[in-house]
Amino acid sequence: MQSRDRIFVAGHRGLVGSAVVRALRAQGFDNLLLRTRAELDLTDQAAVYRFFETERPNYVFLVAGKVGGILANSSYPADFIRDNLMIQSNVIDAAHRHGARKLLDLGSSCIYPKHAPQPMTEDCLLSGALEPSNEWYAVAKIAGLKMCQAYRRQHGFDAISLMPTNLYGPGDNFDLDSSHVLPAMLRKFHDAKVRGDDHVTLWGTGTPRREFLHVDDLARACLYVMEHYEGEAFLNAGVGEDVSIRELAELVQEVVGFSGRIDWDASKPDGTPRKLLDVGKLHALGWQASIPLRAGVAATYQWYLQHLASARAVA
Repeated sequence: MQSRDRIFVAGHRGLVGSAVVRALRAQGFDNLLLRTRAELDLTDQAAVYRFFETERPNYVFLVAGKVGGILANSSYPADFIRDNLMIQSNVIDAAHRHGARKLLDLGSSCIYPKHAPQPMTEDCLLSGALEPSNEWYAVAKIAGLKMCQAYRRQHGFDAISLMPTNLYGPGDNFDLDSSHVLPAMLRKFHDAKVRGDDHVTLWGTGTPRREFLHVDDLARACLYVMEHYEGEAFLNAGVGEDVSIRELAELVQEVVGFSGRIDWDASKPDGTPRKLLDVGKLHALGWQASIPLRAGVAATYQWYLQHLASARAVA
């Protein structure tokens, strides 16, 4: 990519999209094409095609999508599969049809089977049943990476896919009904601290293990593979280490400064027992994560405190 290339970041106001914009600007890329959802509905095929025909982006970061935790996925399965399939199909096809040089499609580690061998290598895809609580989102993301591969094979379109592990960081969603586990914990512990509660109740048993990647690390990975990778195979993006949900809760409790106890509601689902990515292929390309979990959580909590009045932080 050159500094004056026209770069479209689809989903620039989201957790990943805002981080990609920060990373691009930090590296001197200022010719960015950015549209809010009100300005460009990515589920509207005609609107997406008009945008690409008019703006002719050279590079596309497809990081838009409908995302959420276990509760949101279980409550709105049709929304998750419909919206993500439509967004991916519209943007990938329009980018190809209107001459984009390259597209990066961002997926998710939930594409892997529930009981995949750990750590999960890229060839675990489609080797077993998905986790039921997020299969609708997972199916859509699998379709996205397969669409990139199909367009490369049939049309020679340079479309690549990156599958990140669990993400967190500034700009995250702290809504308890739709957020992922780490921001939800930060919100719960903070609210309990403010109220003076003597305990916080968390879902599940605390035994599942998860890997967490700071979104600024992921953004740097997105730029890196856009410039250094042209393969058909998708790549995992993570840190290569995980923690139990119980260990994460204790870390968040310490960062927030909540002195009460933690109660675990084992009647609620745990989700996949373990999700750790094998990131050997990305490391072999020359990229590794650099933000330690504790430092990243502390920085995210400070961001949350600074944005308590914003709709995204408290919705």
